[in-house]
Amino acid sequence: MKKTFPIMSIFILLTISILNINSCSSREDTVSCFPLTPISVNLNLNLAAYNNLNFVGGWIYVDEQQAGTRGLIVVRTADNPAQFKVYDRNAPHICPDNDTTLEVKDGISILCPKDNATWILLSGQPTTGSSLPPKTYFWNYDATTKNLSLYN
Repeated sequence: MKKTFPIMSIFILLTISILNINSCSSREDTVSCFPLTPISVNLNLNLAAYNNLNFVGGWIYVDEQQAGTRGLIVVRTADNPAQFKVYDRNAPHICPDNDTTLEVKDGISILCPKDNATWILLSGQPTTGSSLPPKTYFWNYDATTKNLSLYN
């Protein structure tokens, strides 16, 4: 009986440690070769270039400094209060290559040209070719100034 308790304790401790390591992974639902870059962009939705984001379902590409390695896709998902999704344009399921930059298709889906994987634009839910959603970033919207801040 004395040997059983220490062996059981070690087994339980090892099991808890393995579960804890897997649950605290920093992978964030992307392949391990996904580039990690700072995101820090401010968009003034009063400007004509960002007018699409004033309407639900409206989307834009953001290709400016500190918008990731391939840019971002920003889509307005709801009104009252305003809701947005900010997606990285790197495909989340394969390592970056010449043709792995995500594109919006027909205003309703996101497409990876390399393997034709698709996701729903408004939710990021995978539909074909990948079980991983596109990487998303945080946002903050000030309705009085119509300023949308994107960050990670």
